[in-house]
Amino acid sequence: MKEKLEHRSFLLMLVLITGLFFYLLKPFFAPLFWACTIGLLFHPLQSRLERLWGRRPNVTALATLVICVVAVVIPVLLVLASVVAEAANLYQRIDSGEINPAAMVDKIRDALPQLEALLDKLGMDMASLKQQAADSAVTASRFVAQNALSLGQSTFQFVLYLGLMLYVAFFLLRDGRTLVSMLGRALPLGAEREQMLFDKFAEVTRATVKGNLVVAMVQGALGGFIFWLLGLPAAVLWAVAMAVLSLIPAVGAGLIWLPAAIYLYAMGQWGAATILVVYGVVVIGLADNVLRPILVGRDTKLPDWLVLLSTLGGLALFGINGFIIGPLIAALFVVVWQMFIRDFNPEEIPAREE
Repeated sequence: MKEKLEHRSFLLMLVLITGLFFYLLKPFFAPLFWACTIGLLFHPLQSRLERLWGRRPNVTALATLVICVVAVVIPVLLVLASVVAEAANLYQRIDSGEINPAAMVDKIRDALPQLEALLDKLGMDMASLKQQAADSAVTASRFVAQNALSLGQSTFQFVLYLGLMLYVAFFLLRDGRTLVSMLGRALPLGAEREQMLFDKFAEVTRATVKGNLVVAMVQGALGGFIFWLLGLPAAVLWAVAMAVLSLIPAVGAGLIWLPAAIYLYAMGQWGAATILVVYGVVVIGLADNVLRPILVGRDTKLPDWLVLLSTLGGLALFGINGFIIGPLIAALFVVVWQMFIRDFNPEEIPAREE
């Protein structure tokens, strides 16, 4: 009786202290999450370096981290700097009246009366759409102004989080195998399940990041290129917007390039508008269908409806990091239930069609 009480008390204390520890790390969730992501994504590269240079954990981990910084971190920082600059410039043009969204809606209505008739059939009023465009521009410009003002104030925090992310990523790259081994000893799931769970977690994380971020970056880059080629303003800003929207299935980059094409048609630029539509459908639209199966693979690819729900849910709960965390949780949910069915109800698994 005494041993059972001690055992339960210890487990309770273990749960409480573990919960307090994770609560303590809550303010640093984002840098720690991306440090773990870097460790998983670049572990194969570190393994190759180890095969070339031998078992030198500090050297290979540092070299891998330097490659990550040069190939990923610095380009992302440069893109963010360009986005901030273009967003500030766009705000100034809206604030000065050089760009008037309400006037743009009027031009589209005058040039494309069929569009107004279509919107009327859908129960949408052109006047309310005009007011919404003006209000959205004011809201967006105010958001840009506030964030541009706070950018200098939050620079220290951004640099701190970036340094923390790289610092933790180095130790995860260097000591990742030891940490995984310790975690496996701590989890009472059985060696086979633990190994399968770890393997699936790493596989799903890489697949989710590659299948979502890489495809979104490619679609955003393709969209930004055609915007720049056609002379549309703020090409980098719209490229990032298309990349973000590309993370959400059933929405995609078309939410940016399609209105731009309609505006070009309204302005009489039929050639540029047609090029944008064809390019958007053929090049940007098909990039997802071509790249995602290659980067993700058939085994870990989630249905689009599940990716949509998990992405929106992750965004609501975790902010911008939810674009990765949401689909990752959904993929792990599917994997864990597949393991459960395999272990406890093997006869219920349907035969795979050839």
